[in-house]
Amino acid sequence: MEWMVWTTPTAIFFSVIAAMLAGMTAWEISSPSIERKGFLPIETTRGDRLFIGLLSAAYIHLLVVGFTSLSIWIALGISILWVLVLMRWG
Repeated sequence: MEWMVWTTPTAIFFSVIAAMLAGMTAWEISSPSIERKGFLPIETTRGDRLFIGLLSAAYIHLLVVGFTSLSIWIALGISILWVLVLMRWG
């Protein structure tokens, strides 16, 4: 990864995202999901909720970095918790 001048945390981040997408693809192929309505105002599938969770996690990080002096690790914890809640009840 040196040719891209990536740091180790950046490489780990994108590797985890790629693994999540590959895992969700395999899960969807083996067990297709049905749309359901949770606390979100739209009917969603597992893939929809993962996509919404990843987008909102990015916004959580941007808000923490841009408007607070909190650690990025706190943003990571909040994001993980949010994605878990969204995947289960969203």
